[in-house]
Amino acid sequence: MFFYDYYYVILVIPALILSLIAQANVKRVYKSMSTVNNRKMMTGAQVAYSVLCFAGLGNTVRIERIGGTLTDHFDPKANVIRLSQSVYSGTSIASIGIACHEVGHAIQYATAYAPIKIRNTILPVANFGSSAGFLIAIVGYFMGAELIVNVGIILFACVVLFQFITLPVEFNASRRAISLITEKGLLYEDELPKARKVLTAAALTYVAALIVSLMSLLRLILRTRRD
Repeated sequence: MFFYDYYYVILVIPALILSLIAQANVKRVYKSMSTVNNRKMMTGAQVAYSVLCFAGLGNTVRIERIGGTLTDHFDPKANVIRLSQSVYSGTSIASIGIACHEVGHAIQYATAYAPIKIRNTILPVANFGSSAGFLIAIVGYFMGAELIVNVGIILFACVVLFQFITLPVEFNASRRAISLITEKGLLYEDELPKARKVLTAAALTYVAALIVSLMSLLRLILRTRRD
C-alpha cells in the first residue's frame, strides 16, 4: 500500500511546489529590496538597537552578527538578536524591515505574548512528532494496532498545530516591525511599502509550510485508515 502512494502525489507534492514557490519568492523580493538603500542610510544593527532602546530593551537584548543569508532570528534563551551579515551592516530597506521584525520577536517575549508562549509549550512535542509521528503511525498500521496509529497521528498533528500557531506569531512580529518603523520614523513614507513587501513575502513561507504539514497529516490519516 505504501509503495504506491497516490495521496502523496495529489496532496503533498502540490503543497511542496507551493512551498518552493514561496521560498523562491522571498529570495527574489529580498534580493530586489536589498539593492534599495534607505535614504537615512542606517544599518540593520543601528536600527535594531535604536528600536530596542525605544521599547526599553536596549540594556537586556544583545545584537550579534552571524553568517549566511536570511538566517536572522531572535534567540530567547540567550536574549540575542542575530542578524546576517547583509542585514547587520546593510543599509537596504530589506535590512531595516528584517531587523525590526526580529526586534518584534524580542518584544513578544518581553511582553509575554500569548501565542508565542503557547507555541513554546508545544514545541517539544512538535519536534518529536515531526521526527517520529509518521513512523509510529505506519508501524501501527502494519501491526494492526489502531491505538498506535492514532498516537502517531496525534503526534504529527502537533506539528500542524505548532505551525498554525506560528502564523500569528510571525504576522504579529511583522506588524510590530512596521509600527516601530513608523513610530520611530526610520523610513520615509514612500519606503514603507517596500519594507512591508519583504515582510509579507517572508510570512507567506510560513503559510506554505503549514499547508505542507496539513496535507502531510491528511495523507497520513487517509493512508492508515483500514477498510
